Amino acid sequence: MQTMSISEHWRIFTSAPHRVMFFGGALQTLAAMLWWSVEMATRYGIVGHPVDWPVIPVAAHGYLMIYVLFPFFMFGFLMTTFPRWMGGREIPARRYVPAFVLLMLGAAGFYAGLFTGRYVLLIATFFTLAGWGVALSALLRVLLDTANPDKRHPQAIFVALGIGWCCVATYAIWLLNDNPAWLRVALQGGIWLFLLPVFASVAHRMIPFFTSTALQDPLVPRPFWAWWVMLAGSVAHGVLQLAEAAAWLWLCDAPLAIAALYLTYVWGIRRNLHNPMLAVLHIGFAWLGIAMLLFTAQSLALLTSHGETHIWGLAPLHALTIGYFATLLIGMSTRVTLGHSGRPIQADAATKLMFAGMQLAAVLRVSADMLPVQAMTGLYLAAAAVWLLCFAPWVLRYLPFCLRAR
Repeated sequence: MQTMSISEHWRIFTSAPHRVMFFGGALQTLAAMLWWSVEMATRYGIVGHPVDWPVIPVAAHGYLMIYVLFPFFMFGFLMTTFPRWMGGREIPARRYVPAFVLLMLGAAGFYAGLFTGRYVLLIATFFTLAGWGVALSALLRVLLDTANPDKRHPQAIFVALGIGWCCVATYAIWLLNDNPAWLRVALQGGIWLFLLPVFASVAHRMIPFFTSTALQDPLVPRPFWAWWVMLAGSVAHGVLQLAEAAAWLWLCDAPLAIAALYLTYVWGIRRNLHNPMLAVLHIGFAWLGIAMLLFTAQSLALLTSHGETHIWGLAPLHALTIGYFATLLIGMSTRVTLGHSGRPIQADAATKLMFAGMQLAAVLRVSADMLPVQAMTGLYLAAAAVWLLCFAPWVLRYLPFCLRAR
């Protein structure tokens, strides 16, 4: 049997943007949570002694999840779909490969900085900013070069990605001056002005399409008012968070929850549960409504208690990030990987088990802040362990597809 040369392997690996970007993202699903598991295990005295990191652990965890893990999958997905959405030309390798290399240097450099020092972390953010900028320029070229009259979703996504770049820059500023206000902008802005607008826009664009295609039903609705409510609610939540007005978040969270739950209903979650690949997307999206209901209740509790009662801690946030973001990440990236590798878009037993495990991880992490304090540490570690147990088989299953010819 003839073996392929390194150049042939590289040509196959870089033949599509989702291959290189999903490869980087898949590695991050394990690396980011492995680091966080070590941090928690040492902090709570399970093994060894607490590690003196160059930045506070929550700042490193937030950066890794928001700006290292998710963007790889986002850029891989969007560089594949942007040309298809707008009838443009495929993005060439000379534009997405440099972005991938720079983002990987930024990711690797950040882990190195956690063990060496703050200035290495700063250099890593510069690499991430550079890679992010190259990726944005590739997407912008598609936006400008196509004449499709409906660019609403791509335009909203591009703006959110641009805000994400700015939030990485604020993180770099925080590394320089240690002013907590910049860190607050980086973390809160990253979730509400970057991640949620992108995920909500992709879901609004793609879930009705995938549902219509699978069920051969051209009448799956896509009400735009619900999308606009989700975008406006997300931005308003971010602004109120930065203004430290958590007691008034219900003003935007309740409408966002209503819009998300309405879409869950009209998209027909019940009739789609028989199709595992659709079920992943619909159940993942249902977590958005659940998370925003939890945020609404949390805000109302603060309002009625005059700021003296803060219920449920980070439970609503993790319902959003693990339940919604991570589940949709699994659904979308698995579909793209299977479809573009020439394989049937079907969920095998391992994929179904991994999806079910991710729901367990979300429930465990949400429960950790809703149950008595004595149970918190065990549930924190259990949620991280289930995450790793879910993503490790997924990486082993799908990562090789990035390296093989179609």
